[in-house]
Amino acid sequence: MTTLPIRYDADARNVLGEELVPCSLDPLTGFYRNGCCETGPHDVGLHTVCAVMTAEFLAFSRRAGNDLSTPRPDLGFAGLKPGDRWCLCAPRWKEALDAGAAPQVILQSTHEETLAIVPLGVLKDYAAPA
Repeated sequence: MTTLPIRYDADARNVLGEELVPCSLDPLTGFYRNGCCETGPHDVGLHTVCAVMTAEFLAFSRRAGNDLSTPRPDLGFAGLKPGDRWCLCAPRWKEALDAGAAPQVILQSTHEETLAIVPLGVLKDYAAPA
């Protein structure tokens, strides 16, 4: 039986105004490494967008200075591959959008704080099929 990690904010809401659904447990994502794109006072990057990784986005992120695909065993990070879900910083997702490299998002797992950076209509345009 898999046990979910402890939630930072059990009342967290997604961009649709519903309960925030976990983004990924494998790989384990989130600022709090609890599988959810939750945020709090220490999360200055606003890791709130649950995104489905693509080769194009991973290459963009590497060029932007955040290599998410190279394994870092010393940090317990296996590296991401296309198809993995990961909590991205909302400003980085917006940067990728502006560069034409934004990955799809999982609306149910994207924290409502994202709406301070990206309008809901834009997120819906990039929503992964349910």
